[in-house]
Amino acid sequence: MARRPALDLAELESSIGYAFADRELLTRALTHISALPGTPANGPHYQRLEFLGDRVLGIVIADLLFRTFPAENEGDLSRRLADLVRKESCADVAEQWGVSPYIRLGTGEKLAGMRKKAALLGDVCEAIIASVYLDGGFEAARVLIERSFGPRLSTSQRSRRDAKSALQEWAMGKGLTIPTYREIRRTGPDHAPIFVIAVEINGYPSTEGEGASKKIAEHAAATAFLRREGIEESA
Repeated sequence: MARRPALDLAELESSIGYAFADRELLTRALTHISALPGTPANGPHYQRLEFLGDRVLGIVIADLLFRTFPAENEGDLSRRLADLVRKESCADVAEQWGVSPYIRLGTGEKLAGMRKKAALLGDVCEAIIASVYLDGGFEAARVLIERSFGPRLSTSQRSRRDAKSALQEWAMGKGLTIPTYREIRRTGPDHAPIFVIAVEINGYPSTEGEGASKKIAEHAAATAFLRREGIEESA
């Protein structure tokens, strides 16, 4: 079976809106540890970049929120920040960039459909942010983040409660049982697990959420429940 030709990273750079001086940084940001069997934890894959990108993203978004919403208090700004930098939001941006076909994975991970997993896409988004920061400096990373995440400011959680709290309040308001969360399955290697969690309320079909931690998966499950019932605006 013929190997599929490598995709042109110039097309991805065009989608991201940044041309790398050192394209190896972008390649590393797109490389999952499974693509490099036998590689040490600090090898040429995206894990260290993800760590750095998460911090760069946080400071840029915090600054952007501080300047954009001068009348909001610390609690409101914190909720907006948490919504904008969570893995699901980063995964949305990665999908917007079209990174999925470029991600380098091991054979098993490819067969498992990991390329489409929100947790992986979120990690790669953060790694790309770090690679831009290392290649072009803080200003280049800031421009990238504000361009990609800025349009989401108006739809971020204003002073909204997180989805789990909103779902619990909705259930209590209807006299229903408190939502319960149950782990459906855990997949992936120990260093990069993927959790699937179901949220259940008596009298309603359960919904499921997926994430790199139980907390993220529970939030995703609660969000799915709220959306299904048509009450996402209060979530």
